[in-house]
Order: sequence, then C-alpha cells, then structure tokens
Amino acid sequence: MSTGAGATGASRPLLALRGVSRTIDGTEVLRGIDWEVHPGQRWVVLGPNGSGKTTLVRIATMWEHPSAGTVEMLGQRLGRTDVRRLRARVGFTSAAMADMLRPSLTAEQVVMTAKHAALEPWWHSYDDEDAGQARDALKRVGCGHRSDHRFGTLSSGERQRVLLARAMALDPEVIVLDEPNAGLDLSGREELVLTLQDLAADPATPPLVLVTHHADEIPDGFTHVLLLRAGTVLAAGPISETLTGAALSDCFGLELSLERRHGRWTAWARR
Repeated sequence: MSTGAGATGASRPLLALRGVSRTIDGTEVLRGIDWEVHPGQRWVVLGPNGSGKTTLVRIATMWEHPSAGTVEMLGQRLGRTDVRRLRARVGFTSAAMADMLRPSLTAEQVVMTAKHAALEPWWHSYDDEDAGQARDALKRVGCGHRSDHRFGTLSSGERQRVLLARAMALDPEVIVLDEPNAGLDLSGREELVLTLQDLAADPATPPLVLVTHHADEIPDGFTHVLLLRAGTVLAAGPISETLTGAALSDCFGLELSLERRHGRWTAWARR
C-alpha cells in the first residue's frame, strides 16, 4: 500500500515508518505500520479511540520506541541518532500539554519554553530575540494580542492556539498535533480549525500531521489521510481519493455517510 508520495512524486520522505509495531503489556497496539510524510503534505491521522493514534505519533516524533520496524525522521534513524537534538526540529503538541503548564505563565513565556523543550522558563535563559520569536509565532496563529496574558486566563481554544505557536516557534521541519481539539467547545474548535486551514494554505508552513477522531475537525487544505483501526492501517493516501463513506465506515465499525461541503467534511450514521 502506498502511504505517502502522492503528488510529491519521488521526493525524499521527511518521516518514514517501515514495518512498525508496538506491544505494550502483552497487547499489540500497532502492527506492521508503513507510512511516509513528504514535503508539502498535510496529513490527517483519523481513527476511533483506542486505535493507536497517539502511540503512532509518539513513535513518529521519537518519544517512544517501536517493538519492531524502523523510524526515520528528517533523514535520521531512531536508535542511531541523538533524539534530543532531533526533537528540536519537530514541532509537537497535544491537548494534554495544556494541563502540564503553570497557569500563571504568560502566553509569550509558554511559547519561549519551546527553545529547550521545557515547561518552565526559569530552567533556562532567554533573550530579547527569543521573546520576539515567541511574539511572531503568536501573531501567526491569531494570538498576538494575548502575548502578555496569563495562560490560565485564556479560553480553551486560545490555549490550544498558544500551544500551536509553541510548536511553530523554532521553525520546525515537521509539525505534529495530537488531538489539539480535544475538550474544546464549538467556537474554540472552529477557531483552531480555521487557524490550521490558514497554515495549510501557506507554502511556508512545513508538513503538518493532525491526529483526530472526528471527520468534521479536518481543516480545508489537508492533502492526505491515514485511517487507523485496531493498530493497523486500513487506508492511506490523498484525502480526495481515500476518505470515502465506505472507508470511514470500516474504520469506525459503523455504517456512515460522508459528505464534503465548502472544503469541510461531515459524517453521520445511516439508519
């Protein structure tokens, strides 16, 4: 199964998983995953709860090791490189990260901590250039006017956009977002989806990987989808060809109808 090159042809993948499996406490969470992310692509990893999405992206971003198979990120193979240096080239965030940050930090301080992959600014030294980069990243996600606001006073949607700015602050070569919409209300979700839509349309944005379990959270402009169920890849490829009602039904184990309107997807159960 082809899981990557698509319209980018024979370009060298920035991320490549080959035969990746992961067993945790005797349970096979992932099995035989082959997946490539190439320059210019915007990927959605879609699947139900428990399908292995978070484990997949933690392995892809080198926070976990596979039980079998190989992982290459930016030309470096996991197990043969200094992952601490490599992680600095990958923007990564998750919904859970918001709970790990001290609420009294300002949005600017939260973004600055990305420089050292830290959770507190007082662990390292920062200068005016670091602060300027943080403010620029906040402006890019529409939160420039919140730079001096305490993180804990921001809405849930604003906090996720601040974390997105944090992931982008060091000009990463790949950005991976693990369920950033989790826990957001309708307005917060839509604000974040629109922000991701703008980033997807910007040629300067590096490849994006968005993990979700809702088709209606896929921003317009995302180019590829990987459907994951019970730790295996059901389908992967260009989103216009791969994301169908039949494929989504197989993925979620429910008869679903799927419609795309104005660049956004909607799925519902068939009676």
